[in-house]
Amino acid sequence: MELADGRMLAWTEWGPADGHPVLFCTGAGMSGSLGFGLDVLARLGIRLLAVDRPGLGRSTSNPAGTLRTWAADIGQLAGRLNLREVTAVGFSQGAPFALALAGAGPARAVAVVAGTDELTAVRHLVTDEVAAMLDAIAADPSAAERRFAATTTAESLWQMVIRFSGIPDRDFHGESGFAAAYRACLTEGFRGGAGGYARDLVTASTPWTVCPEDVTAPVDLWYGLLDTSPVHSPDFGATLALRLPDARLHTIEDEGSSILWNRAPEILETLLRRASLLPPEGVTFPGSAAPPTPGD
Repeated sequence: MELADGRMLAWTEWGPADGHPVLFCTGAGMSGSLGFGLDVLARLGIRLLAVDRPGLGRSTSNPAGTLRTWAADIGQLAGRLNLREVTAVGFSQGAPFALALAGAGPARAVAVVAGTDELTAVRHLVTDEVAAMLDAIAADPSAAERRFAATTTAESLWQMVIRFSGIPDRDFHGESGFAAAYRACLTEGFRGGAGGYARDLVTASTPWTVCPEDVTAPVDLWYGLLDTSPVHSPDFGATLALRLPDARLHTIEDEGSSILWNRAPEILETLLRRASLLPPEGVTFPGSAAPPTPGD
């Protein structure tokens, strides 16, 4: 669709057209071409929309983009498609963008999955390598953004993801055949160059313009305790859980960052319950079907 300022905003969607709209804020450099939980969307009545952030995939770049301009873009999308009772899922670097949709946009509940924290607020927990990146961005954000745009490719980002992945995530990529789909998603994300990735990285690595304390909607935080990414899990979401007014923290012992795909039914069902779009577990709304059995 064309936005009010002439930019194009692209997305990929799955599930019933009349389902509950769930906006998927993808990870770093990813286009919206890779979904999750596709086999349960019909059962849960979900319309999953994965939006290409500005400069990624088929969406026009926005050099002045912020978390608030992103929320405004999604507000236009929701209005154009007549989306009601919107929720959002943010994966990895998509976490601040999903939270912005609740703090400054249309989302009434959010799930953050293997999400980056506001790294400037947990600097004492990050590695020396991440701290050096934060210092470079803080010293000259524009220069850092230009450098990231000039030096990052879909392949180099993939290699970085694998370098920081623990054994469970590496096994998941290889054994499930997921790696090919993920790499294709990155290639699509970088189709117009690395500018969108660089803008997102600077946005996520500077103080967030939508503060967690301002997100009053219910938020579920999902983290695998075997996640070894230096930006996913410096604190496994603990500080975000303390800062968000209405947060629940879920930590899974035998999962890494691939928790989004391995636990998709649980994540999506919990999201709908928190948004009051499904009855609480064990309760049936008058006139509604019984809640699905976990594992169905």
